[in-house]
Amino acid sequence: MIALIGVLCIYSATYTLLVPISLLCKKQFFGLITGAIIYLVFANLNYHRLCYMGYWAYFMVILLLIFTILLGSIGMGAQRWINLGIIKFQPSELTKLFLPAYIVFYLKSENNHPAYSFSTFVPLLISLAASTILILKQPDLGTAMLVLSTGLIVFWLAGLSKKFFMWGLLIILISGPIVWNGLHEYQKKRITVFLGFGDKSREGYQITQSKIAIGSGGFFGKGFRQGTQNKLKFLPESQTDFIFSVICEELGYLGALILLALYLALYWRIFLFMQKVANFFAKLLAAGLLAHVIISTIVNISMVAGLLPTVGIPLPLVSYGVSNLWITMASLGWINGILTQAANEPKLPVFRKSKSIEIN
Repeated sequence: MIALIGVLCIYSATYTLLVPISLLCKKQFFGLITGAIIYLVFANLNYHRLCYMGYWAYFMVILLLIFTILLGSIGMGAQRWINLGIIKFQPSELTKLFLPAYIVFYLKSENNHPAYSFSTFVPLLISLAASTILILKQPDLGTAMLVLSTGLIVFWLAGLSKKFFMWGLLIILISGPIVWNGLHEYQKKRITVFLGFGDKSREGYQITQSKIAIGSGGFFGKGFRQGTQNKLKFLPESQTDFIFSVICEELGYLGALILLALYLALYWRIFLFMQKVANFFAKLLAAGLLAHVIISTIVNISMVAGLLPTVGIPLPLVSYGVSNLWITMASLGWINGILTQAANEPKLPVFRKSKSIEIN
């Protein structure tokens, strides 16, 4: 239902009298049909086998990220895509899918020790840093932060010491000026706009138009295909990152509330089923696959409402983007397979002692 709402909203966002059904809408519908097939494939394959394959696929993703930086297709000032002629895809999207499998399979193979030591996580931390840096180089700050957050959440759930996160936060705060100088100029402008600075007619234009679209929709909205901010092209990127603004303007508070209720129902349903899984590694893999979807939902909606700085993170299942749609469907299908297959598996002993993990 969420994905169908996405197709309808992309149709509305890209509708013109000359081209009622745009090429973007057709591509998204194609992505939905093929995404449903991907969902069913991932849901029915053995999740243990998929985890093993995902572990090795992660190394291929690293190579694809390097290839993207060297020879990738450039669009909108960023080099994020690999052009296959018929379709372009973002290798960074594959990182969201295979990073949790890489981490879980690695930890599972190390489980013959009485407890995970910090040294166990070192190769994983290096791999996570490599993925994040390669995505940052494209540049794609939003996806890089999303991948980093997903990896850290999995590490936290796996038992990585709290001291690591405390020291990491302290280092980030201290190195803030260095990080700031390393950002691109447009990234700095997005942060300054979020903090209330910048010219509303220039740097703050995008978020200002988004807020106008959200607020002008009222309770019931202006009507399907009747959004003025969208139709008169005041709202940039209305079919991608700011699709939620279109929903609020045309379908109003009620339409936005229905969409949020659907997201909540989906995620809550998954959480309920995860409680029935006794296998620790199966639950950890499901959590890692779900993390990037939930984070994307929260960040995108907060971004268009002006609660977070503007970053390039699409709204899962709704924003235009076939690559993102496929990865989201694959992740949810994989979770479906884990929850159905692992529900009847015996509980495996996991020797984890979080307090014994120290930073040497």
